[in-house]
Parts: sequence; C-alpha cells; structure tokens
Amino acid sequence: MFKSIITMSAILMTSAAFAIETPITGNVESKCSIYTDTAGVYGNPTPSTLSTAPADGGVTPVVRYDVATAAAYTAKISWPQAFTTSPTLNDSVVWDGDTIVSNTSDAGMSGYEAAKIEYDNVTEFGLTVAGSTWFSIDSTIAYGVAKPLPGGVYKSNVVAECIAD
Repeated sequence: MFKSIITMSAILMTSAAFAIETPITGNVESKCSIYTDTAGVYGNPTPSTLSTAPADGGVTPVVRYDVATAAAYTAKISWPQAFTTSPTLNDSVVWDGDTIVSNTSDAGMSGYEAAKIEYDNVTEFGLTVAGSTWFSIDSTIAYGVAKPLPGGVYKSNVVAECIAD
C-alpha cells in the first residue's frame, strides 16, 4: 500500500507541466517629430491684454512637424488656457487663440488648413503627406473688464502632439 502511494506520487510529479515566460521586446521610433521653430512672446498692447500678434508687439510661436510616413499621424495643437508663471491674478482671465498652417514643404499639404478640426482650444490636422509643416499659434489674453494686468512675468505653453492614427 505504501509502495502504491509512492509510485502514484512519482507518476504525478513526473507528469506535471512547467511553464516559463520568454520576453519579446521591440523599439518603435516615431516617424513624426515636432520642433519649436519660433518661441512665442506676449506683447502688451493695452493694460488689460496680452497677445502674441506681431501688430501687438508679440511674437507668434511656430511649431514644425516633420513626417516621414504619410497618412499615419494627426497633429494635435492646443493653444494655452492657463499661465505656467504669472503674478497673482484676482480677476477673470479670458483666453483666446487660433492655430493655422503657416508654411509647408509640399504643395500636396495645401488642403491641411481647410480640413482642420477645431474644438475648445484644440486644432487637429491630418498629416496626409510626408514632409514638413509649420503651424503658427496665436494666443490672446484679456484680463478682467479692462482691468490692468499686474506687472511681472507671464508664461504659458502651447501643447503640440503627434498622434498615431
């Protein structure tokens, strides 16, 4: 009887299955790159306004997308809706902006501006042609009801993303 139990245990132990996990890794490099071509600067055309428009003393920020694979990416660009640095503000801040195609490396990109999708502070462009596209981003801030902005440094960020389709 004891021999039967030992024999049965040996049979069960030898028929047990063992498993291992073998890793597989890979590195994918995006075929879409984003660069800051021109950093933006706020001008202060009136005491209650900041603007990146050159007519207002500002500098319009420009980002460049370089795409190696056509019809595989979407450019998603958000104009600012908050300061990353500013003096304490005790009144309302109204943000406005716009994103436009300002230059392209290929005539086939001429339809990007007409086909853009806008919502909230976001603009999306389907990058259907390989090459480089420059986007200009306008940003305007109105403070209070014609209330002067406090003196100090004001900074905000444009967010530019390349989304794989």
